[in-house]
Amino acid sequence: MLEHARDEAVSKNAEVTEAVWVPGSMEAPLALERLLMREDVDGAIALGIIERGQTQHGLVMGQSVTRAIIELQIKHNKPIGLGIIGPGAEPEHIEPRLEPHARAAVGAVIAMQN
Repeated sequence: MLEHARDEAVSKNAEVTEAVWVPGSMEAPLALERLLMREDVDGAIALGIIERGQTQHGLVMGQSVTRAIIELQIKHNKPIGLGIIGPGAEPEHIEPRLEPHARAAVGAVIAMQN
């Protein structure tokens, strides 16, 4: 997903300056908060996959992370592109969504900056 996001950024004359890896979706909002606090960061993109599990944990995480991301956008007045596949993604649904989700997340950030 990261390479698709980088390609989309280049095609739109934007730059991905830093990639931050987190262990899971729950850690994404904290990483985003730290990035958005920086004056040299105009926006951010959250990429990832929340697969279907045997319980509703993924659904809860997806809803919680999405809500936190929305709140961070408002707090910092900086756009965050949401490129998270799922929750509840089945293995066969992941591959076809990697590129479009990454590209759409970049496009959303750029659209909100203009």
